[in-house]
Amino acid sequence: MKINELEYVKGEIYANVWPTDFIVRIDPESGAVTGWVNLGGILGNEQSNKVDVLNGIAYDTKNDRLFVTGKLWPSLFEIKLVPKEPVSP
Repeated sequence: MKINELEYVKGEIYANVWPTDFIVRIDPESGAVTGWVNLGGILGNEQSNKVDVLNGIAYDTKNDRLFVTGKLWPSLFEIKLVPKEPVSP
């Protein structure tokens, strides 16, 4: 796994998984992966044809806000993470 653009967020390290639309969450003490953030589809189809990879994570500690962007992206996105609904068997 290739990671870049690390950001410390509430006791975890968030990092882009290059060259994908995923952010990985890492426990800084053990190095274990604690979760994945799927940002696929954050850009509309029209925008996604003209951009490069996800490549920017920033955390505003004062206001508890998380931002993402990418190479050649036309926008900076403020995102809010929500737990994925469990899948029933």
